[in-house]
Amino acid sequence: MMKQTIKKIALLSFVFALISFAVRAQEARTKKAVFIIVDGIPSDVIEEMDLPNLKAISAAGGYAKAYVGGKKGTYSETPTISAVGYNTILTGTWVNKHNVWDNDIAAPNYNYHTIFRYVKEQYPNKKTAIFSTWLDNRTKLVGDNFPATGNIPVDYHFDGMENDTVNFPHDKKSDYLRRIDSAVSVQAAATIANTAPDLSWVYLEFTDDMGHAYGTGEEFHKAVKNADNEIGLVWNAIKEREQKYKEDWLIIVTTDHGRTSPKGQGHGGQSDRERSGWIVTNAKNLNAQFHAPQASIADIMPTIARHLNVNVPKDNAFEIDGTPFIGKLSFIQPVISKTGSKVNASWTPIEKKGDIKLFVAASNSFKTGGKDEYKQVKSVAVNTGNTSFDLPGDADVYKIVLQGADNTSNEWLLKNLKK
Repeated sequence: MMKQTIKKIALLSFVFALISFAVRAQEARTKKAVFIIVDGIPSDVIEEMDLPNLKAISAAGGYAKAYVGGKKGTYSETPTISAVGYNTILTGTWVNKHNVWDNDIAAPNYNYHTIFRYVKEQYPNKKTAIFSTWLDNRTKLVGDNFPATGNIPVDYHFDGMENDTVNFPHDKKSDYLRRIDSAVSVQAAATIANTAPDLSWVYLEFTDDMGHAYGTGEEFHKAVKNADNEIGLVWNAIKEREQKYKEDWLIIVTTDHGRTSPKGQGHGGQSDRERSGWIVTNAKNLNAQFHAPQASIADIMPTIARHLNVNVPKDNAFEIDGTPFIGKLSFIQPVISKTGSKVNASWTPIEKKGDIKLFVAASNSFKTGGKDEYKQVKSVAVNTGNTSFDLPGDADVYKIVLQGADNTSNEWLLKNLKK
């Protein structure tokens, strides 16, 4: 009997040792992330077409609709224009904060940091990369080695080919952009396979140009199929890395805006189709935010930050408009309304235990590089789902933050709506 007991103990110890080893091995995997923006594809096109590479990625993780254009009719309403959408993806904020209103990128507010800056400031030795059919993505939006963005470098870049009229002579049908997209995707896949930057952004433009030229028809669909093939090159490189090395890759594929109805040659407004963004990802630990009605492209930045174990400073976190769609959440779907001096706050609880703390700041100093003084006005159990409180004073702007154990959200109340 004693020998059998000893054998059982030894067997259990061996099993626990294997489990512990597997957990440590999982934890030891180096986390990497790549996000791909394919320009100007509404969700109905993604859903109706046979796109094998996007389907393979979503089969590994998931597909969800994710709106663009901010909250319609509110202070955060955002033009459904390319650079505007890119910067929402990069910063996790809408245009009222990041201040990129058009493709001229006239005056970005770099106080709202991009995911590239967050990564480099916390992990200076991590490598970043941008592969893009538009040079301004690196030089103006991310601000490669720009003083206003903290002089952070982009370690690898492959862009600017739109200005190379020798190797990519411009033609009336914009086929040169298809060729640039192809070169971008080939270089991105090769760099990921060989060098594996910790954070990479791949941008493909040709789909939007075909949308403007032909609308949502045969030529546009051809461009979308081309993009799917190019995404497949990056996806295959990621799978190869995961097979060969101890790496945990997150890939997110998305778009910056939809298109007008019914022809689809325009965008920029707030119609349902222009706002119809989407997200495809291989993430295994998707949470309730991913399929929530309030899921948006602003969720991408905090999701990448969470995957890469980036700790966003508190003051910055209080400004982020997106919610990570991987990992634990305390709540989703916050709603703030005001009646007189009383604020009503509601949310959908995810966790049954813990509290929601509510903070209020009667200023917007963060916008100009300053610090807002938040005061806690209430703390309630997260599972109550709602509360109310009185606003202090009569300020022009109130910034209200809900903070749970696992995530935060913010909402502004303005005396006068100014876009």
